[in-house]
Amino acid sequence: MCEMLLRMNKDDARKEPGSLYERRKQVMRLHRKGYGPMKIVDLTGLSWGAVNTALKLYEGGGAAALKPKSRGRKCGTCRTLTKEQEQRIQKLICEKRPEQLKLKFALWTRGAVKDLIRQEFAVDLSIRGVGDYLNRWGFTPQKPIKRAYEQQPKAVKEWLDETYPEIERQAREQGAEIHWGDETSVMNTDVRGRSYAPRGQTPETRAVWGKREKFSMISTVTNQGKCRWMIIDGAFNSDRLIEFMERLIRDADRKVFLVLDNLRVHHSKPVKEWIQDHQEKIETFFLPSYSPELNPDERLNADLKHKITTTAPARTRKRLLDVTTNHMQMIEASPDRVANYFGDPHVSYAAYHNN
Repeated sequence: MCEMLLRMNKDDARKEPGSLYERRKQVMRLHRKGYGPMKIVDLTGLSWGAVNTALKLYEGGGAAALKPKSRGRKCGTCRTLTKEQEQRIQKLICEKRPEQLKLKFALWTRGAVKDLIRQEFAVDLSIRGVGDYLNRWGFTPQKPIKRAYEQQPKAVKEWLDETYPEIERQAREQGAEIHWGDETSVMNTDVRGRSYAPRGQTPETRAVWGKREKFSMISTVTNQGKCRWMIIDGAFNSDRLIEFMERLIRDADRKVFLVLDNLRVHHSKPVKEWIQDHQEKIETFFLPSYSPELNPDERLNADLKHKITTTAPARTRKRLLDVTTNHMQMIEASPDRVANYFGDPHVSYAAYHNN
């Protein structure tokens, strides 16, 4: 009866690599019971070669030798690019933009990388093959941060290596609190993002072009989670900036170091005179030109605009003002959210000073 249950058609065990190990162990169990090779062939349905191989493996290495070895090509073999070529392409992608290498692309897409490989090594890969390389390297498609052509890398490096560390040192000595400030405009006509719809049916949204509403806002953030803001109805000018700074120092319990960009109004004569008159309570410092990515307050602006542009368009000025005010009040009451802005790699340099 046992022999009838075990009997099966002879087959090649190599066709089922997942069960090969179990079949080899079955061969050894029958062998230990005293069955000869041909009887084991008859009982298991394995070929004589498979049975003989199992017996030889066991004799040479014991039970551990029965486990099949990995089959197929080893990982990394038979690739078109050498290891050195792969490293060269990765380095170029990380350090250069396509245009700097005379490629016709604005971003590093698979097509751009394909052309780069052809340009560097005269190797023509498929788009899918390029995608496989990028995936193995851990490269993923990401939304790039924008930098102005006018930005001076040397000035940015000096800011990160020398200027800002000196500001931190002075802040510690004087017991000052560092605020990063910026202005932004808020409009009701900008709807961004993606909207789900059946494939082939482009979704639509309703614009409010005929009822365009707009106002400005100035704000500051600290790496300890503080947020200060003021909505400006009308043009942003020296008077509005001075009004905001008056509120800022009135609210602060110590001296304020205010870091700003190089907007013309920040350097205006009235603002300079006001700061000179209040230098015991506030000092201003300026980021390198054309370097908004270095300002943590830009993350607050992005947070606000995401809220404005992903909710139903505000048809009235009051509605736009209410949405903005409510969101900013929520941010002001959420220090952890504000502190998280400093987790962005581009502004993490400003995250560690204990204000």
